Amino acid sequence: MKKRSKRYRQDREKIAALGKVGLAQAIAVLKQCNGAKFDETVELCVKLGIDPRKSDQIVRGSFALPHGLGKERRVVVFAEGDKAEEAKGAGASEVGSADLAAKIQEGWMDFDVAIATPAMMRHVGKLGKILGPAGKMPSPKSGTVTEKVGESVAEFKAGKVKYRNDKGGNLHIPVGKKSFEDKALIENIEALLEHIKGSRPPTAKGAFMEKVYVCATMSPSVQLDVK
Repeated sequence: MKKRSKRYRQDREKIAALGKVGLAQAIAVLKQCNGAKFDETVELCVKLGIDPRKSDQIVRGSFALPHGLGKERRVVVFAEGDKAEEAKGAGASEVGSADLAAKIQEGWMDFDVAIATPAMMRHVGKLGKILGPAGKMPSPKSGTVTEKVGESVAEFKAGKVKYRNDKGGNLHIPVGKKSFEDKALIENIEALLEHIKGSRPPTAKGAFMEKVYVCATMSPSVQLDVK
């Protein structure tokens, strides 16, 4: 079990005593925690009332946060011809087809998001065991398999986020930086929660968002009173 620092344990005790809190208070509490020497990422964690073993209850997609993520993301694109030029014009870090797939197979993973045109999935499909576990596999549901590569590159560079539930039925989604103004973080989280509500699978039963937490990279999580 990972040994936590004294400051972390002190923050955890203070947060545990609060119980569930409103979003504004949760952000204020996170900012009062003993900070790291870098600008920490704030993350939303949602326990979903789904059965992740059933394919018709998988929750995944993408969402453009109103205030972005606070950093420009590195986007690579699998495309050829005019689509490749469109991706380059939108600021893609790297563009290619079979050559890009080969580079990734050799171990290169220096990017945050991978986008592909439908025609390029013949190359991308071979990378499932590499990109899948890293959460970087292009898919139509997340908006990363598309003909609109220029638009998609611009959105993901600016802060559009992808999400997919893990094996425990949880979502872990970055929502900004700790240095953001409280209002920006609150608006990012509120908009994302509303979007997630609309992602409920028709076959899911009972409460959809069972528990919701926010945390920063080096802080304990604070549970939100989503009611």
